[in-house]
Amino acid sequence: MFHRILIANRGEIAVRIIRTCREMEIETVAVYSTADAEALHVKLATRAVCIGPARAADSYLNLPAILTAAVETGCDAIHPGYGFLSENAELADLCAECGLKFIGPGGDVIRTMGNKAAARMLMRENRVPVVPGSDGPVRSLEQAAAVAGAVGYPVLVKASSGGGGRGMRRVDAPEELPGLYAAAQAEAVACFGDGELYVEKLILHPRHIEFQVLADSHGNVVHLGERDCSIQRKNQKLVEESPSRGLDADLRQAMGAAAVRAAQCARYQSAGTVEFVLDGSGAFYFIEMNTRIQVEHPVTEMITGVDLVREQIRIAAGLPLGMTQSEVRQNGHALECRINAEDPGAGFRPGPGTTRFLHLPGGPGVRVDTALYCGCVMPPQYDSLAAKVVVHAHTRLEAIRRMRRALEEVVIEGYPTTADLCHLILYHPDFVKGKYDTSFLERHLEALLQWEGEGER
Repeated sequence: MFHRILIANRGEIAVRIIRTCREMEIETVAVYSTADAEALHVKLATRAVCIGPARAADSYLNLPAILTAAVETGCDAIHPGYGFLSENAELADLCAECGLKFIGPGGDVIRTMGNKAAARMLMRENRVPVVPGSDGPVRSLEQAAAVAGAVGYPVLVKASSGGGGRGMRRVDAPEELPGLYAAAQAEAVACFGDGELYVEKLILHPRHIEFQVLADSHGNVVHLGERDCSIQRKNQKLVEESPSRGLDADLRQAMGAAAVRAAQCARYQSAGTVEFVLDGSGAFYFIEMNTRIQVEHPVTEMITGVDLVREQIRIAAGLPLGMTQSEVRQNGHALECRINAEDPGAGFRPGPGTTRFLHLPGGPGVRVDTALYCGCVMPPQYDSLAAKVVVHAHTRLEAIRRMRRALEEVVIEGYPTTADLCHLILYHPDFVKGKYDTSFLERHLEALLQWEGEGER
């Protein structure tokens, strides 16, 4: 087992990893930018190293600085968390060259699954359903137009690299394609340094369902069930739950088997997530695989009792999975709400600032993952996630009621957050009934914000 792990990240995920390492009696090294000198992960780690100024490119994305810090502090491994360098194949390669273990899959796997077009081709070859679209990347606007015409509008033009909704455009008609194709390509180059695009049919009003998988170096692969991530803003998840009301037992089994098959054909090792869209007829399609821990991983931990970060570390150390598929148990229902430092009434504009007062919920079945404390700063340079409130209960209705209660206890003063919006979502009849899809916020946001305003009056 590892003696010391460097955590190449910040915020709540760095704190989350430190906690598991402490329980495993593994020392931790935090890295931080000058903007994060007083951050919680810096205070909790065994050691901390400043790796650069506030700009992410000069600190948390600075490969030489991170690797130097790991080597000089005598680390055995690097845990990348999510975001930043978590899906950076070069980091995985350089770790191997420096005698460090990258806690995640190998560089070749990251490259294959990080290229959405290549991943689609691999899945199709291994009988994992994919959304109808181009066979690999499109090389020209003319080729994109031919694919779109064949599968039928509306379509999505998507960047082969990256994620998070960047480099992606919805095209509803042929005359829109030239401008939106150029916009997607420009954004892909700006965000990922790669203008390669592919085209796929837009599945209207689907559910976004993802399956958590674990795979070790001994050929063992299991899935830990699904998470429904359909409540989204700007293609970013806001509320997640498990199990999904959109799946019955047969569909859950079929999608779980497809997720395992996807991990196997990718020769995957570590924790990962296979993401699908599910249409109204019950047909599901692979859209991508995230080769890292997910923001919403606590949902799965709450219903299975499996510490996913611990499993990542054990797998990286060469140990076999501690469970077989038949031993995986899912109990009750879990919900997660992301509390972002954003103003929903202003188009979810980020609102960084100083946390003047903080009160977080507790009680039975409530978990809060955060790096906040009174007086800490939410810097403008990084992601706006402030906290994740997660609840577990015996039934879905009990979980909804518990989450409502938990959100009513949240007090974060100093900047706007999405806490009140999440609270209102939990009262919406469509959410309570489980009858929602990825268009939920698009259709209901205006009414939800009006309810919030009426509540303030």
